[in-house]
Amino acid sequence: MKALSVQNVEVNYYTIKEDNINRKIFKRVKNKKFTALSNISFDIKKGSVVGIVGPNGSGKSTLLKTIANIFAPDKGKIELYGNKVNLLSLGTGFDPELNGYENIFLSGLLLGFSKKFIEDKLEEIIAFSELGEFIYNPIKTYSSGMYSKLAFSIMAILDADILLIDEVLSVGDIHFKEKSYNKILELIKDKKRTVLIVSHTTSTIEELCDEVIWIDNGHIKEIGKTDKVLKNYRDFMKTLKNNYNNN
Repeated sequence: MKALSVQNVEVNYYTIKEDNINRKIFKRVKNKKFTALSNISFDIKKGSVVGIVGPNGSGKSTLLKTIANIFAPDKGKIELYGNKVNLLSLGTGFDPELNGYENIFLSGLLLGFSKKFIEDKLEEIIAFSELGEFIYNPIKTYSSGMYSKLAFSIMAILDADILLIDEVLSVGDIHFKEKSYNKILELIKDKKRTVLIVSHTTSTIEELCDEVIWIDNGHIKEIGKTDKVLKNYRDFMKTLKNNYNNN
């Protein structure tokens, strides 16, 4: 059974290019298009744990944000088959002017959960985050560790059908890193849940994932079993590094 289908997806960014002072004064600007994802297609089976690898700027985070409906594709479509999607990514999903308590409700409602469901999970989320009274402070006053603890706790406790994890497999201090990693393992073991993981740590992808999608320059370079794709990807990255060092 499919949990997710991505079909011919293209995502473009547009940046403003100011040619000269006259254009700046009279607001005559050109929009420069950058294609972040091009012709991306794949299907994910329910219960799969899939890694996504690629160099910096290859489009990995853009892909997750498009699946999570933060970005709308310029072409193609994404079918979720009625599944709820939860994206764990630092810098995504919180209103910095609201406090942690309020952001729990904001995140939960955006994910499609009812207020009653969020209320039932509230104390568990706060306890897992270990933020204590800081939960009532504005998010903008949080350290990156506090921010990531809250983001992880919401994702882990407000249990969606599809989890998208973007470079945040272990967060906070040593104690919380161990706790969060164990929670990820617990979530992954439930075959009713589908997980997509973006990480530059290939050893983590190797340990957790059944399959890997390798993205380069916004295109899919390879999809397949973890050991095969990671071997090819590591060889590719080693070649890039050697070429860079020799120039």
